[in-house]
Amino acid sequence: MSKINVTVWNEGRHEKSHEAVQKIYPKGMHEVIAGALRAQSDMNVRVALLDDGPEHGLTDEVLESTDVLTWWGHMAHRDVSDAIATKVQQRVLHGMGLIVLHSGHFSKPFTKLMGTGCGLKWREIGEKERLWNLKPSHPITQGIGDYFEIPNVEMYGEPFGIPEPDELIFISWFEGGEVFRSGCCWTRGLGKVFYFRPGHETCPIFYNPDVQKVIINAVRWARPLSYGDAGLACPNYKPIENVPHREMDLSNVPHLKGK
Repeated sequence: MSKINVTVWNEGRHEKSHEAVQKIYPKGMHEVIAGALRAQSDMNVRVALLDDGPEHGLTDEVLESTDVLTWWGHMAHRDVSDAIATKVQQRVLHGMGLIVLHSGHFSKPFTKLMGTGCGLKWREIGEKERLWNLKPSHPITQGIGDYFEIPNVEMYGEPFGIPEPDELIFISWFEGGEVFRSGCCWTRGLGKVFYFRPGHETCPIFYNPDVQKVIINAVRWARPLSYGDAGLACPNYKPIENVPHREMDLSNVPHLKGK
């Protein structure tokens, strides 16, 4: 089987403007995520950033050669071109996998694919998060125990304004008492979408081995089985069987009787 072509997309603005983020991720969050994926023998990995030209590094050539796209954004969702967001959405509908991380819940591609506001509650006081593994047999949860913990996180709380997931595989509990649907799977057209909650920029979350394991597993799960237009086009379709053309029977339409 050929290698999975992965594009790791990152907004990359916090790393330029926030000292705390620069300290934790001196080469950017994208390089930590990409590094974990590059260590996998079945993956080819490239990086694309918001400021990589007017197409944000997501040219037609890049998108057409991407099997799975990971997405992290936060402070500059509005700076993403509507045209590029639509191209990502359409690429997913045609088969590309999409993994949306943390504050990417408000990204243009994700909200387009969900068709909802994707809002939530949040709090940033460095509390503990416990992520419960709801489906130990799922491909994304392989190598993860009953749960894993992250010691310092930004809290996300319900209600989470998303459509009901096709599969819910992680739910989080926070030290402050909230719970959150932290691992959600959908199919959109021919593509798979996975939302994974952890990844706040001022916490070293993407170095966490369990977080990396989930992302690696998700890339393999989201790999497209096929590309195409199934369910997207609207062609006039010839019958498989030999069916004669019949004139419409209008005899039961009251005002047409006798005509």
